[in-house]
This record gives sequence, C-alpha cells and structure tokens, in this order.
Amino acid sequence: MTSDSLPAFKPDLRSPKFTRLRRGVVIATIRTLILMVLDALAIASAWLLSVAYGTYLVSPWTERNGLHFLPFIVAVSITVIAARGMYRPGEDRRNYLGLIKATTISEVLLLLVAFLYEPDEYISRSSFLLSWVLTSLFICLGRFVFDLGTELIRQRGMICHPAFLIADAQSRERSLQLIREEKCYNILGVAGASALDRANREATFETLRNLGIVEAFVSWDAIKNRLFLCWHFQSAGITLRILPTDVNSFFPKSEFWIIGGVPSLTVQSPVLVGGDYWVKRCFDFCCALMAILLLLPVYIAIAVWIKLDSPGPIFFRQTRIGLHGRKFKVWKFRTMVVNADQLQVMLESQNEMKDGVLFKMKADPRVTKVGQFLRQYSLDELPQLFNVLLGEMSLVGPRPLPVRDVERFKERHYIRQEVLPGITGLWQVSGRADITDFEEAVNLDITYIANWSLWMDLKILLQTVKVVLCKTGAY
Repeated sequence: MTSDSLPAFKPDLRSPKFTRLRRGVVIATIRTLILMVLDALAIASAWLLSVAYGTYLVSPWTERNGLHFLPFIVAVSITVIAARGMYRPGEDRRNYLGLIKATTISEVLLLLVAFLYEPDEYISRSSFLLSWVLTSLFICLGRFVFDLGTELIRQRGMICHPAFLIADAQSRERSLQLIREEKCYNILGVAGASALDRANREATFETLRNLGIVEAFVSWDAIKNRLFLCWHFQSAGITLRILPTDVNSFFPKSEFWIIGGVPSLTVQSPVLVGGDYWVKRCFDFCCALMAILLLLPVYIAIAVWIKLDSPGPIFFRQTRIGLHGRKFKVWKFRTMVVNADQLQVMLESQNEMKDGVLFKMKADPRVTKVGQFLRQYSLDELPQLFNVLLGEMSLVGPRPLPVRDVERFKERHYIRQEVLPGITGLWQVSGRADITDFEEAVNLDITYIANWSLWMDLKILLQTVKVVLCKTGAY
C-alpha cells in the first residue's frame, strides 16, 4: 500500500481531536462548590452556637467566642465529608446517614486533636456534643434545601444534563422511563444500536458533539459486540452509562465489587437475618388492632348504611390467592349487588384491562350507590384489618387476587405469591385503577418486593392516605 492510498489522518483511538474539559465539568464543579459553602456555613454555625450555649471552660478552643479554631474545624469536617464521597453527584450527596457518619468521624478527630494539643485545658463535653448534633442537623438540612431548590429549578427545564439514548427498539421505552425517573436529564435524542456501527460511528459522535451531550446512555445489547467504544466516548468528553439488557435482573440492594479485576455483584446478608420482617409483622398486628378499635364507630355506621341501601349481607367474603398460592377468604364491606359474580360473566366483554388478567370497569353496573362512595375512599377495604390480625395479609404488599385472575397468570407473575399480600401497595399508590395494563402492575409489585424496607412500607402507607383522600384512580 502506498502513502497516497492511506486514509486521511485520524488520531489515536485514545486521543480526542483537540484537548478540552470534559463536558458538564463546569456545572459539576459549581455544584460541588455550592455544597461545600453550605456545609462550611452549617459547620461554622453549629460550632459557634455550641460554644455559646455549651458549658463554658477557659480553653484555646473558646477564644474569641470560638473563632480561634473555626477555620481548622471547618477544614477537618469538609475534608472528612469529601473523603467519604459526599460531594459526588446523585444519591451520594443525599446520603443523610452517610453525612451523619462523616460528622461523627470529624468530631472524634477534633476531640483527639483537642486532647493532644492541650491535654490540660479541656473544652466542655456539652460543647462537643452540641456541636456534633447541630452540625449533623444543619448539614442534612442544608442538603435537603439544596436538593429541593435543584428539583424546583429542574422542573422548569433548567440545569438538566443533556443526554442521549442509544438502544434497540425493544428496550428503548423502558430505558427512557429509567432515565426520566432520575429527573435530572434532558433527553435530546434517541438512536438505534446501528448508530454505533463502524460506518455510522463518526456521524453519531458528530451529532452528540453538536447537541452538546454530557451523558450518553447505551444499552448493553447495543455495545457488547462493539469493542473499545468507551474510548470514543471518553475522547469526546462524554460520560458513558451502560444500561443492562434486563433492567429488573439486578437486585436493587446489590453492590458492585471487584474480584480479579472484574466487576461483580454482591448481595450482603444482614447481621440479624429476618429481623426486619418480624418487626414488620409486629407493626402490622399492632397497627391493625389499634385501627380496628379506633374505627369501631365507623364500622357500625357503614354496616347500618349498607343495610339501608340494598338487600344482602353487610360483608362480602371472596376467595383470594395469598402467600404461596394458598386460598383464603378476604373480608370487605359489600359494595355490589348480591349476584355480582354471576353478572360478571355477562360483562367480561367490557373488561377494560388490556390483557384480560384482571377485571375492571369504571361504570360497573353491579356497584351500589353506597358501594360507589365506599370504593372512592377505599372504606370497603377496612374489614381486611381482620385478615391482617389473622396473619393472612399485611398492611403493605401486593394485592391478593381472585382465583379467576390467578388462573390467567403467566409464569413470571407468580413471584407476587411469594410474599404476604397487602391491603395497599406500590401499585395502589402509583395509579390505582388508572393502571389498565396488568404487566405494569406486576412490574410495580416486583419493584416493591426487590426494594422492600420498613421505611418503604411507611412511605407507601402515607402515600395511601393522600391517594385515598384525593380519590386518585378510584372507581
């Protein structure tokens, strides 16, 4: 091959066409500086207040009302927070427990310095304790205000990271949903996996540069057979984020770690195995018992109202499929006419659920006048507190479904039956009856199971109250 036949000069794979700062680094630096200033103000305020209101002892630490050592205290605390990664973007800066741990470490270091610097001239314990409490409180409060302000600004379409998605058609919608859930990206374009083919690569990166893309999301299927693409993104100054093919395949509580230089996933077992679950069961029992006692007048009023409205029993008992496929009778206040089950066969053609697994109708003719009101505010579900007492249900979990619905399950749907069913759940607070695709409902149940924690249960219970009062998706 002669020199005339060689292609035009191209830089080394690892080299950009010209040297420049990584895209988005300016905004990231400004964000970090703002957080550091907020933390410094919080630390300084906490220290000055602790010196002013703690037990006063003559010490170099209290000279000039605490100003003498203030720069050193701020520097130590900021350094510890930075060393623990609390200024990184994303969830790291919102890790309030991590922030409290960082302030605790900094206070211990300061105590050690105080002892070594002047062992005979102590600062009061109350001042250090007050400093620790106020520093933790002020820093967490500052981060919360910062995140709240950032979210409000991003709702107006500002300071969002310009992003681009490259994925196959089958995984594109789910990938877009994941990116949108972060609420910090402005998706400027979407392309198929062929955009990364050798023939199309230059045009793709030219498009990314012209759009000013800061982060590119690429599905694993789109990148797995295309070697060394990471260098192209790196030389373009674009952060590459690779999305897994099956976004539900990773356990959310897993962590990446390196073994033999290869990234791997680990799921850590808790010290007290099963402890959270038994706390949940105790919580369910106590809350259900208290609710039944407090709501006894409401039970009586609803029972009388149902009797006056239409003939038939007060309660409706239906066979549902619970834990491990076991059948049990779920209790509800009757909201339909007595022969509702027989009428359902005639109404199957009007089912509004897309796949027909569940049966839902907005204008269901079987619902009584009282039943319509009870359903709007989910009052018909109150008797299920007795199911919770009996251990057949939980306050929060996937809803138990009738036999007719479970018989239409696909294999992946049965994961719902591996946990105790609940009165409310993530499905109910995410749209209730407005969700007309059973697959979407199952995905919400799977998300709940994978991410479950006591704190998540409490949040769902609080969201349930809001959804019920607003009558969101109720019919």
